[in-house]
Amino acid sequence: MGERLSNDVVEDILGHLPVKSLTRFRCISKSCDSIITDPTFITKHLKLNLNQSESLVSTNTHSEYLLYTTEVKYRSPSSKHLCAVVCNNDCTLTQISRFEIPSLFEKHSVVGFCNGLFCLASRRNDLNHIIYLWNPSIRMFKKLLATPFTDEDKKEHKRSVVGLAYNSQNNDFKILRLLSVLLGPGAEAEAEIYSLSTDSWRKVVITMESLRGYEPNFGRIVKIDPPCIFLNGALHTLAITSRHHFILSFNVNDESFREIMLPSSPFDVDTNFTQHASFKGSLAFFAFADSLRGAFCNIWVMEEYGVAESWTRIYRVPMIWVGDVRFCGCTDNGEVWIKNTNGLISFDPEIRILNVLNVEDADWVGFTANSMESLILLDGE
Repeated sequence: MGERLSNDVVEDILGHLPVKSLTRFRCISKSCDSIITDPTFITKHLKLNLNQSESLVSTNTHSEYLLYTTEVKYRSPSSKHLCAVVCNNDCTLTQISRFEIPSLFEKHSVVGFCNGLFCLASRRNDLNHIIYLWNPSIRMFKKLLATPFTDEDKKEHKRSVVGLAYNSQNNDFKILRLLSVLLGPGAEAEAEIYSLSTDSWRKVVITMESLRGYEPNFGRIVKIDPPCIFLNGALHTLAITSRHHFILSFNVNDESFREIMLPSSPFDVDTNFTQHASFKGSLAFFAFADSLRGAFCNIWVMEEYGVAESWTRIYRVPMIWVGDVRFCGCTDNGEVWIKNTNGLISFDPEIRILNVLNVEDADWVGFTANSMESLILLDGE
């Protein structure tokens, strides 16, 4: 091939091929292997896939995909798998891939995924917080060691939240690790930012004074709750002070933190739990309640991103599953997915129909508008 075509032409052809084919073609020749593992080609291949995915989304011709992890207990020893399935229009699911999760990740959970890359983190109060970046399509991973918790006396009172994002301006993947101290007069939230391009961590101390919209009577951030959602170029997590709840956002392009106010009255007296999420491409806030008056869910959507006044309650939906439910997320078409004793359930808040899905006992659940794979981490082998 190299004798008949120039390297530029070969590179252009390879750039449009799927990852599975490229991993096989590495064996054809040294020149092919050199092209496929080159960082410039990996970046080009990623951007081509991103452009194709954006085109499918804009024309509404894409499918929605459910990602989940499950444990196969009938094997000895048991093994965990990452599965990807297509969500069909008739509420059935079609599996398109299944990867065995390395046993090395046994005590880790998926905390985020982006452009074919998954981020797994160890227990939130682990003194030596080990984080992995894993690309299942090329079966490669990278081990990252975040700053250890040095205060043994306070380790039980610390919580960490981890999120993964893609910086589109300089083609970089970033991890945000937020740490909150629940008790103590000096409690304040901190952040560590990891950049894949530099393979390094940087520590940042977050104070309310650094946030736009700061009001002195809100107090310090003493608790940060998962998940850490990537939306509109920023990671979002719920932050709590002694007097105030809000969404803390981190813009991955300029690395700025911002306070996003919650709806003015999102909580009912009988609210069981709340959750922020992406709903039809917008930032949303869910408040689940269960009382003698019945169970219901309030769904608020921020119609103009970053503008607190644009929060609008679009649904107040009667529920029959609030008590022991775990919120899993939303699809692009607005279905809410939850897990209870019956398994994984999809719920359409507009027509108020529940569907129990034929899914194995899922541990972690995620959604994506594309099943894009990438070569990220291949150049680091």
